[in-house]
Amino acid sequence: MTDNERETYFDRTPGNQNGIVQPLLTDLYQITMAYAYWKSGKIDDYSVFDLFFRSNPFHGEFTIFAGLEECLKFLDNFHYSDSDICYLKRTLPESIEDEFFEYLRNLTAKDVTLYAIDEGQVVFPRVPLIKIEGPLISVQLLETTLLTLVNYASLMATNAARYRMVAGKNVKLLEFGLRRAQGPDGGLSASKYSYIGGFDGTSNVLAGKLFNIPVKGTHAHAYITSFTGISELKTRILNHRTTGLPIDLLDLAINHRQALSQLLDISPEESSEGELAAMVSFAIAFPDGFMALVDTYDVKRSGLLNFCAVALALNDLDYRAIGIRIDSGDLAYLSCLARDSFGKVAEKFQIPWFNTLTIVASNDINEDTILSLNEQGHKIDCFGIGTHLVTCQRQPALGCVFKLVEINGHARIKLSQDVEKVTMPGNKNAYRLYSADGHALIDLLQKVSESPPEVGQKVLCRHPFQESKRAYVIPSIVEPLYKLYWKNGRIHQKLPTLDEVREKVQSSLKTLRNDHKRTLNPTPYKVAVSDNLYNFIHDLWLKNAPIGELS
Repeated sequence: MTDNERETYFDRTPGNQNGIVQPLLTDLYQITMAYAYWKSGKIDDYSVFDLFFRSNPFHGEFTIFAGLEECLKFLDNFHYSDSDICYLKRTLPESIEDEFFEYLRNLTAKDVTLYAIDEGQVVFPRVPLIKIEGPLISVQLLETTLLTLVNYASLMATNAARYRMVAGKNVKLLEFGLRRAQGPDGGLSASKYSYIGGFDGTSNVLAGKLFNIPVKGTHAHAYITSFTGISELKTRILNHRTTGLPIDLLDLAINHRQALSQLLDISPEESSEGELAAMVSFAIAFPDGFMALVDTYDVKRSGLLNFCAVALALNDLDYRAIGIRIDSGDLAYLSCLARDSFGKVAEKFQIPWFNTLTIVASNDINEDTILSLNEQGHKIDCFGIGTHLVTCQRQPALGCVFKLVEINGHARIKLSQDVEKVTMPGNKNAYRLYSADGHALIDLLQKVSESPPEVGQKVLCRHPFQESKRAYVIPSIVEPLYKLYWKNGRIHQKLPTLDEVREKVQSSLKTLRNDHKRTLNPTPYKVAVSDNLYNFIHDLWLKNAPIGELS
């Protein structure tokens, strides 16, 4: 792959997309169905499909909708290339007529109309995230690609938002998951959507370039273990920040280490000389950004002492260290030990900023780890989270589905013995109704032919499948959830920046009551249908359900 090809492959600028997202990124049955539709003379059939999910992930009661911008880029670029057509001709059965391939060659998404909820909005089961209207064949061919663009993005953003909530607003979160992600595209998506969900930065340099996400990082344990003693230091001199005079940083650090040993009750003889040499070397390389791993050998007996000695030496030369990272051990205890040590140094040497040094923790952290650390009163300022975040280990998939709900103006319903899998037929609108205290109270689905609910007017809200579950709601605010995003081959809304979507996530979460967001036994958020839609669903259900016969 040439440099130009790489740039094209990864181009995420408006109007372009990841080169791997293309019409052939689909399941084979979409194309075989398209041919069967075409062969059956259904070219002019007009369809409506809903893209939605059936249950919230991570045992929670909310989901963050993400991936919409990538869906719109896909529509904007949708066409089958000559090489696509050649491949399909080789792959599909020989009986398929050449005219069908010509039909595909000329196919675009210009006749498709897409309505969607804003990206970054809190969403709930059964409420369509995206409504897509258009020629049956065209919309059917979009299914798999749209699902893959929404499923992981929404799952990842939701996972990140949950980490943000349990960590609290004053603790920074960094995504460190590239090396554990499901391949390069999974790694890039994880970086992008964890940032949307509330993370503050990533270690992923390419994600930083493509999405303008802050990039953060220190060094690995390999850097520390690459030094075995101070004799290996080839550079010991650092120029004073103000005077420019060359100073031996190692000598300063050794002198400070001796003085610190009594203050911190740590013997210099126990600490690692190689670790000290590595820290001095790294400080000389990055005097304005000195952050060091302190757990390579022993945080208490070596890492903290060596770090504080080098940080004091930097202070003598008018530089400020950034902080430490702890990657193993009892994180609550060690963070408290580190904060206490920094406080002692700050007081002893009259350096107030030393007490505010950053403590980063990064040891295979998950939601439960953070909750436990909160209970233990940790002193961690920043969590670096990798595996559990990017692989969504608590739930590997969101499970969005794409269902036909109307064709040629006639509603369609999918029935199942599992009520959860029964679809809600027809072209629908969705509204979010707010209570008098300003919190989101219920999402209401209606037929598009119905008048929207009105502020201050009583609305009957019904459970879609349980007759006895119903309630009147008098909304203080009525928020229409759908906007027209794509029609006549162009995008109809100004797409928000990544930072604006990130802000949308947090503002949307604030509209939910705390009991909907809590980690343990959250209160389910209600999704209802209008009385009109309820009766319509059940009438259609009865018409389509087979009648049994007893004998």
